Amino acid sequence: MSLDPSYLKYEKRRYGMDHDRYDWSMLGNRDPVTWPGGARLAVWINVAVQFFPLNQSGKPFAPPGGMSTAYPDLRHFTLREYGNRIGIYRCLDALDRYGFRPTFSVNSILTERNPKLLERLCRDDNELICTSWSMDTLHYGGMENEEALIRRSLSALRDTTGRAVTGWFSPARSQSQETPDLLAEQGVTYMCDWINDDMPYRFNTGKGNMTALPLSYELEDQFIIQSNLHSEWEYARQLTDACDFLLKEAEEQNSGRMLALSIHPWLMGQPHRIGALESVLAHISTRDGIVNLSAGEICEHAGQR
Repeated sequence: MSLDPSYLKYEKRRYGMDHDRYDWSMLGNRDPVTWPGGARLAVWINVAVQFFPLNQSGKPFAPPGGMSTAYPDLRHFTLREYGNRIGIYRCLDALDRYGFRPTFSVNSILTERNPKLLERLCRDDNELICTSWSMDTLHYGGMENEEALIRRSLSALRDTTGRAVTGWFSPARSQSQETPDLLAEQGVTYMCDWINDDMPYRFNTGKGNMTALPLSYELEDQFIIQSNLHSEWEYARQLTDACDFLLKEAEEQNSGRMLALSIHPWLMGQPHRIGALESVLAHISTRDGIVNLSAGEICEHAGQR
């Protein structure tokens, strides 16, 4: 028995995507992007400044990097705290040594738990991205009070630092169907959760346009080292390979490309791993045609802000 023709009809079926969040396009067919100084590759280095609660709810799932043994999971809790006490300063020293200016994605609970760290992050006028309240405040369909959570998180970070804070990066890249619209309502102009592209693109919400700025998951230290169980030197090789490939692609297609790196201080700030991170920074710093930009600057220069 054949299916009734109505079974195959879908009101949003068309060439491209089956939703209205963004216009479908091939990367190679878009208008060329020009970076400052004629650079071919924009390097965005995101440093994740996180807080994982010891008594996490794990709703609707345990956050990657969160507590994983019976309460109290002091082994993982204190390792994450190590990142904010020691590891981050090693990462900052390495970035300074090679002349890179990072963007910081921050859990807003740190405005209460570690205000001195926030002062240090704001010392050099670095850009801040809000990462909700903590790594345990995940966003998902059917959750209660998501609007209040977003408002509280943004307000705390803005009020404490005096910064506009117009970027958002959800814990574990989690979202509900309403998250982008709620973010736009609160003055967020770009989000980093969607990783379906190599470049920023226009994203539609019920409250106006936003920029989707993909923060690569494949090149994230936590994914490569903790999830894929690769060594820190394999991590370094993958990042330098990506850098070299994107430089070549930008030249061949006559359009700027973006290299987005996300660093977790509790992981890369370890004494046995910091050398691998430094080797990546050294490699990038010696290549011609590269400019270091913040997340917001990339959106602006790519014509998506």
